[in-house]
Amino acid sequence: MAQIYDNILETIGNTPIIRLHNIVPKDTIHEYYAKVEYFNAMALIEAAEKSGEIKPGGTIIEATSGNTGMGLAIVCAVKGYKAIFVMPDKISEEKRAILRAYGAKVVITPTAVEPEDPRSYLSVANKLREMTPNSFITNQYHNPENPNQHYKTTGPEIWEQMDGQIDAFFAGAGTGGTISGVGKYLKEKNPNCQIVCPDPVGSILYDLYYHKKVMSPPKPYKVEGVGEDMLPDNVHMDVIDGFVQVSDQESFAMTREIVAKEAICVGPSSAMCLKGAIKYSEENFKEPKKVLVMMPDSGRAYLSKAFNDAWLKDNGFLPSPLKEMRVKDLLGSSVGPKSVITTTVDKTVIEVVQLLKDKGISQVPVYSDKQIVGILDESDLLRPLAMGTLKPNEPIIHLVKGNLIWAELDDTLQHLSDHFQKGYVALVKDPQGDIKIITKIDLLEYIGELGV
Repeated sequence: MAQIYDNILETIGNTPIIRLHNIVPKDTIHEYYAKVEYFNAMALIEAAEKSGEIKPGGTIIEATSGNTGMGLAIVCAVKGYKAIFVMPDKISEEKRAILRAYGAKVVITPTAVEPEDPRSYLSVANKLREMTPNSFITNQYHNPENPNQHYKTTGPEIWEQMDGQIDAFFAGAGTGGTISGVGKYLKEKNPNCQIVCPDPVGSILYDLYYHKKVMSPPKPYKVEGVGEDMLPDNVHMDVIDGFVQVSDQESFAMTREIVAKEAICVGPSSAMCLKGAIKYSEENFKEPKKVLVMMPDSGRAYLSKAFNDAWLKDNGFLPSPLKEMRVKDLLGSSVGPKSVITTTVDKTVIEVVQLLKDKGISQVPVYSDKQIVGILDESDLLRPLAMGTLKPNEPIIHLVKGNLIWAELDDTLQHLSDHFQKGYVALVKDPQGDIKIITKIDLLEYIGELGV
């Protein structure tokens, strides 16, 4: 029989758990599952209503990276509260637009400031609370109702959905509510269940767990909604069995892979959690485990970032095809470099100019006593000749440049391209031992042939 809900709030909970097949290692001994979850923010507001901290027509204020904010915005829209969300400037335009669509006011603050800085999103949220009558700051980072709600609802829901068959639970820590609340519940049901927190590189939580102090200062990272530059009260370290670090590069690459291989459209924090779960499980779990990964964000909120090739390229997250190709691939192609033509330091300027003309080349490696000492190109000769600062019968020894590098057959073309950008020319010995010269033009012709 069809079920009709009275309002959107009644649909919260019972989010699906999906077994992952194509994104996980082919030879894994583990089973990986994903819970596609959006945070239940209703409990934070209902607790404030019961305590009298918020009254009808009041304003909900929260410092958020977006995931909790969306839940709060829905609740505020239904219950008739105003909403103000203070967010760091790295947050995607889609998240800002969605919150505004629910009627919320969005205040943007700089990301790269200390938590105590008056410009930080936590400081600004607290200041707004002081300035706004009949307002309540949900304080998701330190409000005990946050993990308590996950302990009472999300944990039991997971246990029931997995039929009690769960060996490891992975969740990122933004506020800490999910991993702390769910982790506590699962530990009570099965003390051997491992609770592990994937943490972005740049967050301090990994250091605090393993070293009890900050070893590497916090630094900005692009993944939203997880990791911290301070320790929230709701991150209960005693519930957690381990942390694993995940880079931005790994997270954004995995975001694309999940959609392509599993048709599950989630955001970078979910992808970070899955990447961390796979890394940690494959390295640490020697016996088969049922691994559940919490996926808290929708990919639709990241269309301008994780699913935007231009943004990924600008931030260095889109893999370059040159990283996959090798020097030996270029040598074996139809546009590959030909056998190198050389000269010696005792040749005159006019002799080398004639050599370049006769052979149809623009540059030539130079030997001295059977050792390559550098390279000359036509611009080194023709311009000084035309200006009269170089005489045709002068030897070239004082004109030789040392911007020559030796490349290996297994070097990537990206490595080669990096050298070319610095003005170098490359020499390489082919499998037969013959010396070949590789120039920027050779690389460009090869890329053009492949259509890269």
